Amino acid sequence: MSKEERSLDFLKFIVKQIFEAMKEAEMVVAKEFPALKPRLPDKIHFVHSEELEELFPTLTPRQRETEVAKKYGAVFLIGIGHPLKSGKPHDLRAADYDDWVTDTSPTTKGLDGDIIVWDSVRQDSLELSSMGIRVDAKALEKQLEMSGLSHRKSLEFHKGVLEDKIPLSVGGGIGQSRLCMFLLQKAHIGEVQSSVWPKIVAEEFEKRKVPLL
Repeated sequence: MSKEERSLDFLKFIVKQIFEAMKEAEMVVAKEFPALKPRLPDKIHFVHSEELEELFPTLTPRQRETEVAKKYGAVFLIGIGHPLKSGKPHDLRAADYDDWVTDTSPTTKGLDGDIIVWDSVRQDSLELSSMGIRVDAKALEKQLEMSGLSHRKSLEFHKGVLEDKIPLSVGGGIGQSRLCMFLLQKAHIGEVQSSVWPKIVAEEFEKRKVPLL
């Protein structure tokens, strides 16, 4: 990516593309298994973690995610890692990959976030992706300092970023098992992975099982 693309608008563009791919996958699953009706909304909603804290100041970060996911169906929660007005970050983020310090408005920071959806089977929010625009030299130096990790500047990757030898990029991870669990409308991630369940767990989730046919 170019320096001009290191912006919140570009990040939102990428998120929208990923969300559309998720919706296409959901339609494929619905065609194969008619009992599984699509649940994702038409569009993903964008909200900053600072805004979310202001809306729900008495709730924990996890509880805030639940409230906003239930309201919109799918959200991209921006700005994870930088301390909020309360003094604490919404959640921790490593200092040396996503950019969580760059100003995006007079009151908000961060070019990263999480894709979170409302899972009606579990009646809870579900994080499907952690992603963002990766650090440039300025962001990396500041984040290392804030995290007390300035000694990492001598490491090969970090030196490459600080000396502008590594291309600017955007990236993240999709929780494959979580996505499969959501698309197949399962109540437990163990239903899409090879696992051994205690009897009591098997009995509980059998009650919430959604038939495919």
